[in-house]
Amino acid sequence: MEILVIDGQGGRMGKTVVEQLKNTYPDLPLTAIGTNSIATSAMLKAGADLAPQEKILLSRLPRCRLIIGPLGIVIADSIAG
Repeated sequence: MEILVIDGQGGRMGKTVVEQLKNTYPDLPLTAIGTNSIATSAMLKAGADLAPQEKILLSRLPRCRLIIGPLGIVIADSIAG
């Protein structure tokens, strides 16, 4: 099972989610998507396995069984980064 973690702004929520998941399930593949480079790098430093570019993300998205992110990811134009 692959999990996708999406976060924006400073990446604090995404970083925390990645750290907790990696502590609990160290072999679980985590894909991190940040709406900016700061959020992406924070999640990678926390232990995310991959931070793909848009074209690569579209090919990996069907493999993800769970998408975790702030409420803003379902509201149009709310976490534009």
